[in-house]
Formats: sequence, C-alpha cells, structure tokens
Amino acid sequence: MIGVSVISDSMLMPFYPQFFESAFSVTDPQQTGLYLSAVCLAVMVSFPVWAAVSRQIPVLRLLIYTQCAAGLLSLLCYRADSLAYFWLVSLTMLLFKGSYLLIYPYIMSLEPKDKHGRTIGMLAVLVHLGGILGAAAGGIVLEGFEPRQAFLLMAAGDFVQMLICVFLPSPTASEPETSKTPGGPEPAEVPSGIILRLGLIMLLFYFSVFLTRPFFASYWKSISSWDGEIVSGLVFAIPGAMALLALCLKRGTTAKNGIIPAILAGTTGLLLQASGQGALVLSGRCLFGWALFKATVRLDWLLFESASSHSYAADFSKIYFFQSLGALVASYAAGSIVAEYGLRATFLAGAIGLAGTACLYALLFKAGAKSPATVLETP
Repeated sequence: MIGVSVISDSMLMPFYPQFFESAFSVTDPQQTGLYLSAVCLAVMVSFPVWAAVSRQIPVLRLLIYTQCAAGLLSLLCYRADSLAYFWLVSLTMLLFKGSYLLIYPYIMSLEPKDKHGRTIGMLAVLVHLGGILGAAAGGIVLEGFEPRQAFLLMAAGDFVQMLICVFLPSPTASEPETSKTPGGPEPAEVPSGIILRLGLIMLLFYFSVFLTRPFFASYWKSISSWDGEIVSGLVFAIPGAMALLALCLKRGTTAKNGIIPAILAGTTGLLLQASGQGALVLSGRCLFGWALFKATVRLDWLLFESASSHSYAADFSKIYFFQSLGALVASYAAGSIVAEYGLRATFLAGAIGLAGTACLYALLFKAGAKSPATVLETP
C-alpha cells in the first residue's frame, strides 16, 4: 500500500510547474508554490483527524472508505476544466487521501522495538523507490500523453489500495492500537517536551529538504541538454536509488547515531546541486539522497523508540504536523524565492536550513551529557 500510494503521489511532484502551464496556462511560480502549500495544509489538517478516528474504527476498514473517496475525487480532477474547480476537488481529494499515512504507525505497532530500525529503513526505501517509479511515470505521462491523465493513474492507485484493505485479514484481529481494555489506563504517549523538540527539528529539516522539490525538474532542464521530462523525472528520483543502495549496504546499521553527520552531508549535497554544472548536480543528488535516507531513518527512530505501540498513530500525527508545516512553508517560499532570485537559490536556502537543523539538533538533544536515546527513555 505504501509503495502504490507513493507512486501515485509522486507522479506530478517534479512537474507541477509544467502541469499548470499545460492544463491551465498558469506560469507564475508563486501560484505553483501556493498550490503545493495548500496540498501540505490539507494533509496536515486531515491526518490528526484520521488518527483520532482510527481509535474507534480499525485502520484497514477505515482506509477502504477513504481511499474509495479519494479515487472518485481523482477522477473528478481529471475532468476539471478550470483552475478554481481543480483546486476545490484536488484539495478535497487530499483530505481523504491523507488517511493512508495511518499505515506507517500501524506497521510499526506490529513490530517489536528491537526491529524498529530495520523496519523504518525498509519503509523509507519503499517510499524512495515509489518516488523513483512515480517520477518516471509522471515524466512519461507529461511527455507522451495529456497531463491530466496522471489523475487517472492516481485514481487507479487509490482503488488498488482500497482492494488491498478489502482482502487483507480482518482488522479486528490484527489492530492492537484500536483496542482498549475496559476500565484500564490510557495508553502512554511520548512526553510533550520530546514531541516539541523533535517537532521543531522536523519542521526545519523538512522545510530545507522540500525547498528544492517543486522546481527541480525546471532547474535540471535549464542546465542540461538532457532535458526531456522522463530524464528530468529520473534525475529527480536519484535520492530514491541512493536510499535503496544505502539499505542494501548497511542493513544492520542502528538508527541511534549519526544524525548530525547525515544532515551535514545533505547540506554538502545541496551546495553541489547549486553549482549549475551537470556532473556536480548529479554527484550532489547522490550525496543528498544518501544523507536524506540516513537522517530520516534516524529521526523517525527517535519517535518510535520512546512511544507506546498503542499511541503510535497519535504521536506520529503530532510529528507529521510539524513535518507538513515545514513542507507547507517551503512550498510557498520556493515559489517566492524562484520568482525573486532564480532556480539556483532554492538549493542555497535549503543548505542554510539543513546547517541550521544540525545546530538545532545539537542544541536540543546533545546539550547535556545524555545521548538522544537516553533523553528519550527518560520519563
């Protein structure tokens, strides 16, 4: 389900400027940034609601209905003939589509804590691999078909997810996070101080990472003679390939250490991409992808290591709020930065943001003598 959902969601991610120009004759980069900010806001607002609903309705049963609704609304996006109607329908679709994020904490609740590092790494690779296939599929659609047809593929993905939920084992037998013992204590959640500290780090980290995403394909086409949509999509997806390589080479690596080195490596990768030289951009893309995988796995581990399996969905929804807020601000800021300073400036701004993230992490989690793991295990 994660693979299918990421492929669907990634198809237009590198190509929204081209999509809006082709479908609605909109060329203003600020309009693209505003729409992507609205996308982040829709998911950010809806996911905590779905997390609360999942306490009463088993996750897999809930997803049958929400993914069906998302699929039907994706078909309406394909039929949209005005920008205002597209905004209304697509954002409503995303309110329902955001519920699939419940699968992440659901999977983690089924795994013992000593396997969390491995599981997070596997799920991260699925996300990145789905990004590769999604970007390639989006490039094929934009280069060889009518751009709106991407929403037909998205609808197919939503219906596939719905069918997976229909044919999986009964949710009531396999979803411990929705069951409560009558009269028993409420499940323990991560202390709010940990949520706030980790949330601030996630906010700045995701802001820095997402700054370069909306206009990367446009940037690549401006600096390379290999500027077709398919090639641009594959270059955009290089971090996904690096994530897969990283997992294959370091399957047993613990997720407890190395956050600051990974973030600083990502900073270097963004600076290389800002060079405007094709070979350096590719090298920077590879380094950035490797570092992004390492950093995201370790940051996610910090949350799940300290939480109770009964509260994974609630705790993850809080952290996802900060992640989405960072992506929301980045999406809007990217349009303004490109309009004012050009495409290359997003990489420089992202590098500054990642350097700031490393400093913030050192301040919040390494200021004392305790390690991050010890801090998280302290009541």
